[in-house]
Amino acid sequence: MSSNVLDRFLQENLGDLKEKGLYNVIDPLQSANGPKIKVNGKELINLSSNNYLGLATDERLKQAAKQAIDEYGVGAGAVRTINGTLELHVKLEEKLAEFKHTEAAIAYQSGFNCNMAAISAVMDKNDAILSDELNHASIIDGCRLSRAKIIRVNHSDMEDLRTKAKEAKESGLYNKIMVITDGVFSMDGDVAKLPEIVDIAEEFDLITYVDDAHGSGVLGNGAGTVKHFGLSDKVDFQIGTLSKAIGVVGGYVAGKKDLIDWLKVRSRPFLFSTSLTPGDVAACTKAIEILTSSTELQEKLWDNSKYLKQGLEKLGYDIGNSETPITPVIVGDEVKTQEFSKKLNEEGVYAKSIVFPTVPRGTGRVRNMPTAAHTKEMLDQALAIYEKVGKEMGIIS
Repeated sequence: MSSNVLDRFLQENLGDLKEKGLYNVIDPLQSANGPKIKVNGKELINLSSNNYLGLATDERLKQAAKQAIDEYGVGAGAVRTINGTLELHVKLEEKLAEFKHTEAAIAYQSGFNCNMAAISAVMDKNDAILSDELNHASIIDGCRLSRAKIIRVNHSDMEDLRTKAKEAKESGLYNKIMVITDGVFSMDGDVAKLPEIVDIAEEFDLITYVDDAHGSGVLGNGAGTVKHFGLSDKVDFQIGTLSKAIGVVGGYVAGKKDLIDWLKVRSRPFLFSTSLTPGDVAACTKAIEILTSSTELQEKLWDNSKYLKQGLEKLGYDIGNSETPITPVIVGDEVKTQEFSKKLNEEGVYAKSIVFPTVPRGTGRVRNMPTAAHTKEMLDQALAIYEKVGKEMGIIS
């Protein structure tokens, strides 16, 4: 029997979300998640994928996955600490450490899991965490799980970070203090000020933690934001995902060997979740090999990114201050943003609306993610649709 209290709660709150333009409709794909996708029987130019380098549909990764499935099966069969660690997992972690220029690495089932696992394995109620106010939801949840004191820092505000680091250090209240930041902020595309963050961390003896989900495979010749700034030996935790530029699924933490050893015996998702599947591990390993042997895909990604940004700016759109391929078109009003996304879809562009709580209220946007797999013809077609819809809705003149 259904609870009347629950029914009322769901109906009232779902209705409220829909009225305010905050209800997210999920569109199942009828195709692979490539530069073009099929939704509801219609082919659309795909500008909403995190598949930066087009590797999610790369034939080399497919073949690696198929071969691993034939040899090892479809599942690992156990958690890593029992007998779910295949030689494939060891090879992937060795490749990841080499890729990130660290002593060791540990793979998890998702990037979200990494932040839930790593933060709470090291920080506790006697510690403090300085966290950028625009950090990803998984960082926020990982910080909460640790029970450490969370000190919110104004976004990329180095003066505020230094002040709060000094206060936390001089208070004598905490055993350990960590500073956490995204490497690339996923909604605006700006890059963390890592050199300044590291300087402050060294001054106040802070543990440094960088979630580079949107930087790995994109910056630093693919190695990420930390490598981009030449700070591989200065950052304690490098977090990455295997589901964006790498094109598969999973996540990892890279750092010193002792840190990785500690995570293997104390991080709960590693201890209590079945391992990444053999096919996924093999595909991830192949992707890392591709990225370490060539920069061709990164160069194509950045070329397409520049082309799309210039086209949208020329049309008169507000694309914020992105320093990466992430290209927001900021509309503001949530209802109007949802309508804008819907009309783009109707005309042939899949650009998903992003509204509160993913971004602050009043900053609704569609977020464009050009990839290495897009052609200039696709981008030209998308820009023509942006011009048509934008003018019809009065967003541009």
